[in-house]
Amino acid sequence: MSKSQTAINKATCSRGVQVVNSGDADLISTTFDEVFHPDVLIRTPLPIGKTGVEAIKEVFAKLLGAFPDLHVTIEDVIAEGDKVVSSNTVSGTHQGEYMGTPPTGKVVTWKEIMIVRFEDGRIAESWGVVDVLSQMRQLGVIPAGPS
Repeated sequence: MSKSQTAINKATCSRGVQVVNSGDADLISTTFDEVFHPDVLIRTPLPIGKTGVEAIKEVFAKLLGAFPDLHVTIEDVIAEGDKVVSSNTVSGTHQGEYMGTPPTGKVVTWKEIMIVRFEDGRIAESWGVVDVLSQMRQLGVIPAGPS
């Protein structure tokens, strides 16, 4: 894969994050249709019934419902061949139900690592590692561990 295609793949990932940070549900949906392959393979277990790009849209609809001011900051990006890996910091104010937890009003910050594989200029496969334990501790669902 050429350096220019690798740069385009990185820019596509950045575009996805920028649109999520906009909080605009219609813009997110339209952009996700452009950025993700319709049948994108999601390798992260998700508690939803949809697949492909529709699953990605539902995940972000739920996240934005729980954290309307959701903000993703890309900390590091590594790209090689058809894959892009990003280490992100995510934050938001818990204002809606999230994973069975009613709104707490707490600001929550967590880390995640996302890996995506591109095919024909679109994301065709994704893996995500999200620090859900940190989320649950900050929301008070799970007691804080030793410091």
